[in-house]
Amino acid sequence: MSKSLAFVALAAASALAVAGGAFQHAAQGVRHHTAGPALVPQGIEAPESAFASGIPSTGPVACTTPPPVRTSQFIHCYTPQQIRAAYGVDQVPNKGAGQTIVLVDAYGSPTAAHDLQVFHDTFFPGLPSPNFDQVFPLGAPDYQNIAKGNGLSGPSAAVGWAAESTLDIEWAYAIAPLAHIVLLATPPAETLGVQGFPSFFKAIQGAIDGYPAGTVFSQSFASTEQDFEGAAVVQTARFDEVYKAAAAKGDTALSGSGDFGSTGVAKQQRESRDFSFPTVWWPTSSPFVTSVGGTQLQFGWTWTPTSDVPFNPDGSFNPSYWAFVPGGNTEAVWNESWLPAATGGGKSVIYPRPSYQDGVAAIIGADARGVPDLSWNAAVNGGVLVYTSFYPNAFRVGWHTFGGTSASTPQVAGVIALANEQQAAAGEPPLGALNPLLYKVGSGPAFRDIMPVKQGTAVSGDLKNNQLFSYNPDGSVSPGPVAGVPTQTGWDMTTGFGSPIAPSFIAAVRAARNT
Repeated sequence: MSKSLAFVALAAASALAVAGGAFQHAAQGVRHHTAGPALVPQGIEAPESAFASGIPSTGPVACTTPPPVRTSQFIHCYTPQQIRAAYGVDQVPNKGAGQTIVLVDAYGSPTAAHDLQVFHDTFFPGLPSPNFDQVFPLGAPDYQNIAKGNGLSGPSAAVGWAAESTLDIEWAYAIAPLAHIVLLATPPAETLGVQGFPSFFKAIQGAIDGYPAGTVFSQSFASTEQDFEGAAVVQTARFDEVYKAAAAKGDTALSGSGDFGSTGVAKQQRESRDFSFPTVWWPTSSPFVTSVGGTQLQFGWTWTPTSDVPFNPDGSFNPSYWAFVPGGNTEAVWNESWLPAATGGGKSVIYPRPSYQDGVAAIIGADARGVPDLSWNAAVNGGVLVYTSFYPNAFRVGWHTFGGTSASTPQVAGVIALANEQQAAAGEPPLGALNPLLYKVGSGPAFRDIMPVKQGTAVSGDLKNNQLFSYNPDGSVSPGPVAGVPTQTGWDMTTGFGSPIAPSFIAAVRAARNT
């Protein structure tokens, strides 16, 4: 089954019911039968109901989009310039020239080039037009009568994957705007061993063979490890051969850690239930992939909730939950109770601990691969602005606000492209497999360490782990039944080493590579 990390499945459905339709996701109909592991897209769209046309006459504004202006008094959003400033990318002198970033998605988007051009014209008008290609190595889709539906393949899934694809390319570009941006789009990917993962990995192998050394692959799809069932070790080993080929060539593979916290979606019963124990997702758990977790960046504002009821009975936003004050620069573990959604993280049940993680063995607490390795902003309240014009009969043309670990992953891919450009300029090889370098660098000035944060007086503001929240019958939210992993000083299994501070991070991983 093919899903992008742009859908929040069970959490979305429960919150939608409680909130009376107060929010809407980039893709609809997440719960469906699959004959193989669910591949979940990781991008989440902020609710349309949070936005209004024009500037409100009273009250603070959290988000203002480019024209035609839409504003929200509840949901915050970021431009590329704000994100670049928050992570120090604006202090990096180069912009990715000569580097290649490949975004791997199903279906692609019929308006990808146009939408990226609008993004460029809005935020980077002084730079050359994007160096962009959309490629369909296994054949291009040709869907008619696209509409929002409840399927995970075919026309009903194309809208969600187009949103995912657009998010990926625009925000890889936002970090490395002179890089060659490639959208690698595959046909429907429904079943393990028939289309599913094999379609993705056949396309990725072709890209490894066809693009220059140092290519950075950003992947925004995932399956709970348990959904491989008894075939997990055999199947993942087969796909890992592709990642090994990438590393041998000097390429880097990244994957989002997921948007469900420690909760995993089971493929049985039409994906209508969750596992009752903590899980992690694949391919982010592969030791040959760098797992990118999620944070909530509060850059220029500070959340101060005094209520755990996100929505009023009529579906409107409860100001006591969404309260914020101007100013501040906080970065916390991503755990948004209102969705609910949270960064993935925890211990693999497929992979033993790789040697590069021996230094954090005491934190993992067992002989297992722990994820994520590092993190970046993935919040929806504090999401990134994305322009879309695909399938206008099913998805509003204009600016949207997106979050999820598929927002964080392509941005980290952009940072790696900046590092590889500096490597090339110095006559040094590309970074290649990133994880051994990260654990060689370790905690320190290369990262902003993400530690527990208490905001406001509500339980929702106690940001200390990735335990997914649940909705209660009265419309309030509280920590759900599956235990999370604690966020702590140094490396942890919710945010890894933390979020890169671009200039010092690039210097540190380059030094680790070159010594």
